[in-house]
Amino acid sequence: MVALTSVVARQRAEMDRLRDQAATSAVLERAKGALMALSGCTPEAAGEELQQRAKAGNRTLIEECWITLGGLVRPPGTDPRSESADADSTGSPAGGSPAAAAQGAENAVAENAVAVNDDADTDDAFVALGRLGDALLHVGTRQELARCLLEHLSPEVGADAVMLFRRLPAGGLELVGHAGIDDTLAAQWRQVPPLSGIAAHDALRAREPRWLEDLETDRERYLLIGEPPERWRSRAWLPVPAGDSDDVCVGVLREAGGPFTPSVRRLLRGAARLCAGRLAAFGARPELATDSATQAVFDALPGATILISPLTTPSGEIEDYRIDAATAETVDLLGRTGRGLVGHRVLECFPGMAGEELWQGCLHTLTTGEPYESEPFAHQELSGGTGELSTYSVRAARLDDGLAVSWVRQESSDRQEQRLADMQRLGNLGWATWNLVTHEVDWASQVYDIFDRDPLRGPVHLTDLPDLALPEDQPVLTRFIRELMHGGRQFSVPFRIGTAGGVRHLRAVAEAVLDVDGTPFEVHGFVQDLTAQRSAELALVESEQEILTQHGVLLAERTLAARLQHALLPLPTRPQRLAGLHVEVAYLPAQSGIHVGGDWFSVIELPNGDALFVVGDVAGHGIDAVATMAQLRFTAKGMVITGSSLTGALARLNTLLLHSRDSHGTATMVLARYSPGERRLIWAQAGHPPPLLLRDGEVRYLERPRGMLLGASSAPVYQEAECHLEPGDRLILYTDGLVERPTEGIDLGLDRLGKAVVAHHTDEPGSLRPLLAALLGGDLRDDVCVVDVRVPTEPE
Repeated sequence: MVALTSVVARQRAEMDRLRDQAATSAVLERAKGALMALSGCTPEAAGEELQQRAKAGNRTLIEECWITLGGLVRPPGTDPRSESADADSTGSPAGGSPAAAAQGAENAVAENAVAVNDDADTDDAFVALGRLGDALLHVGTRQELARCLLEHLSPEVGADAVMLFRRLPAGGLELVGHAGIDDTLAAQWRQVPPLSGIAAHDALRAREPRWLEDLETDRERYLLIGEPPERWRSRAWLPVPAGDSDDVCVGVLREAGGPFTPSVRRLLRGAARLCAGRLAAFGARPELATDSATQAVFDALPGATILISPLTTPSGEIEDYRIDAATAETVDLLGRTGRGLVGHRVLECFPGMAGEELWQGCLHTLTTGEPYESEPFAHQELSGGTGELSTYSVRAARLDDGLAVSWVRQESSDRQEQRLADMQRLGNLGWATWNLVTHEVDWASQVYDIFDRDPLRGPVHLTDLPDLALPEDQPVLTRFIRELMHGGRQFSVPFRIGTAGGVRHLRAVAEAVLDVDGTPFEVHGFVQDLTAQRSAELALVESEQEILTQHGVLLAERTLAARLQHALLPLPTRPQRLAGLHVEVAYLPAQSGIHVGGDWFSVIELPNGDALFVVGDVAGHGIDAVATMAQLRFTAKGMVITGSSLTGALARLNTLLLHSRDSHGTATMVLARYSPGERRLIWAQAGHPPPLLLRDGEVRYLERPRGMLLGASSAPVYQEAECHLEPGDRLILYTDGLVERPTEGIDLGLDRLGKAVVAHHTDEPGSLRPLLAALLGGDLRDDVCVVDVRVPTEPE
C-alpha cells in the first residue's frame, strides 16, 4: 500500500506538471500569435521578442505573455509620438506597409501606458507579480480570477475583498466576479445603472485608477459599496487596460484605512495589466459570439422570437439568459432589434420575463423539455403615433441546451374566444344553444362542469332540462321553458340540482330567436352556478336571525337586571343627614353596551349612632353580577350591625365569595365606620381605590391599609386604618369607573379626580352631580358609584 501510494503521488505530481506546462505553452503560443498578427514576424522571431521584452522589463516570461495578450506594451525602441507625427490624415502610419500598420496600431494602444518595469521596481513587487502570473494559468472564469486576485493581493496589499465590474453597452455595469463578499451583497450590486457617483464608472471613464482613502470624504463623492460602508475603510478602483477602451474595472477593498503606499499602487497597477491578458484570453465579449447560420435562420423567421442560453451562478442556479439569436421583428425596451440583441442578457432587454410565472415556466421547459405557454396579457403598442392595446402570449420550447422564446400576438377571433372563456370561468357560467328545428344542442365545457355531467354523455335537450333539477323545482322550470318555446318569452329562473358534492343553486337565463313568422326556432342562453352566493346569503340571514335573537335575550336580561338592581339598590332622592354628617349618593350606569354592572353602596346609621359607609364593585355584568352585589351588600351591613369588625367582615365576605355559585367571581370593597363623638373614621379595603379627602382646599388620597380583593385568595390579610375628620372636610368614596380609562393608567385618573374636586368644590348641597357631569362627560364605559361625605363647619 505504501508503494502504491508513492506511485500515485508521483503520477499526480507529474500530471500537475504536465498540466502547468500545457497551460504555459498555450499562453505562450497565444502571445506569439498576437505579436505575429501585429508585426507579421515568424513564430521564432515572436518567441525571441517575448524573451527580450521579459528580460528588459525584469519580468517573467508568463508575465510578459499576459501583458502582450492585453495589448499594452509597445516594442522597445519605438516612440509613439514620432509615429503619431508621421501618420497621415487618415491615421495610417507612413509607408502604408502591413507590418508598419500593425506596429502603429500597437503603438497607439500603448501610447498612454506606463512600462511595467517602472511600476514593479522592487523585488517584492516582481516576486508578487510573478506568482500572480503563474496563478493566472489556472484561472478559467472571471469568478476564479477574482478569487485568484484576492488570494495573491491579500498578503501584499491587505486586500479583504475583490470585485470585477464589466461595462455594458447601455452604459451600466455588471458584476462579473467577486471574492470576499457575500452573495446577498453581490446580488444587490449585480447590475449598476449608468449613474454618477459610482467609483468604478468614474475610473473607467477617466481610464485612471481611483484611490478612495478617506471614508468621510469619499462617502460625499461616491456611493460606497458595503453593508455598512464602514466595513471597508479604503478602496481602489483600477481600469484594466484594453486598447482604445477600458471595459473591466478591478475593485480592491480593504478593512484597514489610510492611503495606498506608492509600492502598493505600483503592485495594483501591475496586477491590473496582468488581468488584461487573462481577460483577453477569455474573450472580451464571448456572449456576443453566435452561430452565423443560426442567426441567418432567425433573420428569415417572421414574428418576435429569440434563442437564449442559460447563464448560471457559481452555485449552479440560473440567474439570467444570453440572447444567441433574434428575429428582425423582436424589439426590446431600448428599441434594439434583431442582430442588435445578440449577446445581451434577457433581463436587460426584457425585464418583464422576471415575472414569477414566466420565469418558472421557462425553467420547467428547460428542465423537462415540455413546451410552455403563458397566460394572455395586454401590451400597449405604438402604431402610427397612436397607442394600440394588443393581446400576446409567450411560448417557450427547448432547443438543444437553450430555449426558443416567441411572443405570439393573438388574432381578434382568438382574443374573443379567450375573453369568452375567461368570462365563463370567472362568472362560473356556461353558454348553451338549442336549435328547435334540427334539435342540435351546443354546450360550452363549463356547462358540463356546472351540471356535474360527463361530456361523453352529451348535452341535454331544452325540454329535458327540468329532469336535472330537484323534484320541487321541476314544475317552475318546465313552465318557463314551455312559455319560451311557444311564446318566445325569455326567462331567468333559479333552480337546484343534486350532485355528488351536494345541492347546487343554479340560474338559467335564455331567450328565443324568432323566424319571419314570429315562431321560435333557436334558443340561446347560459346557466350560472350561484351556490357560493346562495350559501353566503343563507349564512347571512341565519347570522342576522341569531344576532336579533341574541340581542333580544340580552335586552331582556338587561331589563331584568336593571329592575333587580333598582329594587336591591334604591337611590335616595335627596342628601341624607346621619351621625352629624351630610351624605350625598350618586349612581351612574354605563351608557354603552346592554349589560348592567355590579357597583353598589350602603349608607346607614348603626344602632350606637355611628355611620357605616360601603362602596363596592363586583367583577362582570348582568344578572350574576347583580345577584353577587346583593349578596355582598346585605351581608356586609348585617355583619357590621351585629358587631363584626371591618376586617372581620371582609374576611367572612371573602370566604362567602369563594364558596358561592361562581367560585371564580371577585369583588372590591371599601368599609368605613365613622364615630361622631371623636370625629374618627376607621376604614378597611379589599383591592379598592383609596378614598379622597378634601381639607382646606387641598386634596389627598388616604393611604390604603393592606387588603386583597375578595375571592382572590383563601387566606387574605386585611388591616384597618384611622383618620380624624375636621369641620369642613369632604370625603369621597367611589368605584373605579370614575377614574379608569381604557387607554391610560389609573394614576392619571386619580389626578384628574383630585383637580376636578378642587375646581368644582362648593359648600352648597347637591353639588355632586355637576361635579360628575364635568368630570365624566357624556358616554360612560363603566358604572360609577360615588358616596360624598361632608363634615359641617358648625355643629348642628
